[in-house]
Amino acid sequence: MIPSSHPDATEIARLTARMLLEIKAVHFNAAEPFVLASGLPSPTYIDCRKLISYPRIRGTLMDFLTVTIMRNAGFEAFDIIAGGETAGIPFAAMIAERMALPMAYVRKKPKGYGRNARIEGKMSEGARVLLVEDLTTDGGSKLSFVDAIRDTGAQCHHTAVIFSYDIFPETEKMLGDHGVVLHALCTWWDVLAEARAQAAFDADTLNDVEAFLKAPRAWQDARKNTQDPA
Repeated sequence: MIPSSHPDATEIARLTARMLLEIKAVHFNAAEPFVLASGLPSPTYIDCRKLISYPRIRGTLMDFLTVTIMRNAGFEAFDIIAGGETAGIPFAAMIAERMALPMAYVRKKPKGYGRNARIEGKMSEGARVLLVEDLTTDGGSKLSFVDAIRDTGAQCHHTAVIFSYDIFPETEKMLGDHGVVLHALCTWWDVLAEARAQAAFDADTLNDVEAFLKAPRAWQDARKNTQDPA
């Protein structure tokens, strides 16, 4: 069922941050930074995959994301919902159900046998496709999924995520240059504000995280040569 009304974007961001903290999907550790897929260190890590195990939170966030998409992009803007392998697949399925639209998913790379396809499910030429994933860091991984969708002859000009890092200034330009608009429920800034309001972490940790968010590349450059990949 398509949700008909929900809080404004500011309140959605606060509630989303609160839910992520409640299920302990948010991890802060400046003393022993996490190593991201890029190989760079970070004092922050978020695990949106945990959301699939919490039905009430999961359902609320999917309602929020559906409403956000329709408010920002239009109520009849899409023909297909596509999930990015793997974390985006369950969320795409839930969004497709709410919007009463077909669903497909996009592989990170061809599977190497059979049809050697990257797209699973039907995707028609000219179809307007919304790409759904759990989160975005700097936006780079989205471009490969978008290109795979466009290679079928379909259109893809929007991607929706639960969480956006929103700390890398190149993200919006990179996606914009590729003709893609990003829609997200909350960012690290929303999580940090809610973590402070709840005193969810000690003050020193929150201050270290804020320093990283304000200058992430400088923070990483100062530490990347001292970290061993996990």
